[in-house]
Amino acid sequence: MNDRVRAFEGIHNFRDHGGYAARDGRLKQGVLWRSGQHGGATPADLAAVSELGIRTVIDLRGDSERQMMPCLRHDDFDGLVLFAPGETAGSELAPHEEAGRGITTADEARAAMTKLYVNMPFRDVLVRSLTLYFEALATRDGASLLHCLAGKDRTGLGVALLHRLLGVHEDDVMADYLLTNTAGDPQKRIAAAGGSIRERYGAQITDDAIVALVGVDAGYLHTATGSINDRFGSTEAYAEAMLGVDATRREALRERLIA
Repeated sequence: MNDRVRAFEGIHNFRDHGGYAARDGRLKQGVLWRSGQHGGATPADLAAVSELGIRTVIDLRGDSERQMMPCLRHDDFDGLVLFAPGETAGSELAPHEEAGRGITTADEARAAMTKLYVNMPFRDVLVRSLTLYFEALATRDGASLLHCLAGKDRTGLGVALLHRLLGVHEDDVMADYLLTNTAGDPQKRIAAAGGSIRERYGAQITDDAIVALVGVDAGYLHTATGSINDRFGSTEAYAEAMLGVDATRREALRERLIA
């Protein structure tokens, strides 16, 4: 298993997204974590997460997702949990479930996911949530955890933005994003999400379509990046205008996160 990935029985896609070479050094490891939601975490999972010393949790899920599946946390957790009220995904659904509406084949699933990524960087509540993330990274001590329902789309976008702002090479940005397809137990994740998607939208959805919805594809992230560049010209300009990450905040991020 990749040494960035932590295996948990009830938490999908848990991993360290530090350690990559950046413009001024290397991202610190053990301080930047990402995952899916923790509603299925076991006591052993919670104990292991507690040992990581996470001081800030940024929850990219919407209100309805938090209500349907509250995250479990260790009894000793005394950190700060941040989120913006409202819905960060359309129709009160995670992006991969939102995309499942009306599709049958893998090609249709990939097309639906790609369409969602066009506007994902501009969803108001998600933007406000990511603003909280970058503010916390620039001002708060200790490790952080960024997560959403599956920990792959909204979380993947947030991590890619951070990596780019810190000067991580684009090959590493994409490699980290694509780790979702192999991190932890993808078959378990596919089975769990497949049941939910078929319950909502019907048994006609093929297994390959479920894989396309539950995994990630380089084209998805390229689509979001293209939308950002079309509107703002660069990640830096987008982050300053939309997320409040100006030159001063970028420098604070570098000082805290790069060794």
